[in-house]
Amino acid sequence: MEKFITHTSKAIPLPIENIDTDQIIPARFLKATNKAGFGENLFRDWRYNKDGSPNASFTLNDSRYSGTILIAGDNFGCGSSREHAAWALADYGLKVIVSSYFADIFKGNALNNGLLPVQVSPEYLKELFAAVENDPETEILVNLEEQYITLKNSDKKEAFEIDAYKKLCLLNGYDDIDFLISKKDKIKDFEKELKPQT
Repeated sequence: MEKFITHTSKAIPLPIENIDTDQIIPARFLKATNKAGFGENLFRDWRYNKDGSPNASFTLNDSRYSGTILIAGDNFGCGSSREHAAWALADYGLKVIVSSYFADIFKGNALNNGLLPVQVSPEYLKELFAAVENDPETEILVNLEEQYITLKNSDKKEAFEIDAYKKLCLLNGYDDIDFLISKKDKIKDFEKELKPQT
């Protein structure tokens, strides 16, 4: 995985609550077994009209908004536990999802795939929505190392929590296997200590 230490980007607002994984990536697009290609069907039923043309009123099709940070309403990623939802968001190019609450399984899937879910207070979420909707050029800074998010030109920061192991993995660009490999020398030393003395 790519290392994640800090990230700065414009943001895409999606002020809808209870976005479930079937809206993020509908079940009929879950046929592939690798992670590539899901981004083109991200939010498929909201993003496209029935004739396949882009839905001009959906935020991902709104030319005012761009960037690699998605600001979503409360309870993002609820519903089915499908990991493909995190794959689709990452494959589309998103690096950070901001919400006031994430479903636990979605949060784990996101972190396992290098996508950082940043949970903020409902009040701060409203501030982020207002700032980006008032000025789509607004940039947001996410600092994983120090665990805060802020509007780039603001002194106000909001702290966020993250599991210590997942933070270590993201900072180093590790998946679970990479983490084990990074401990190879310690594992060998431990094995030597366990060998019976002759």
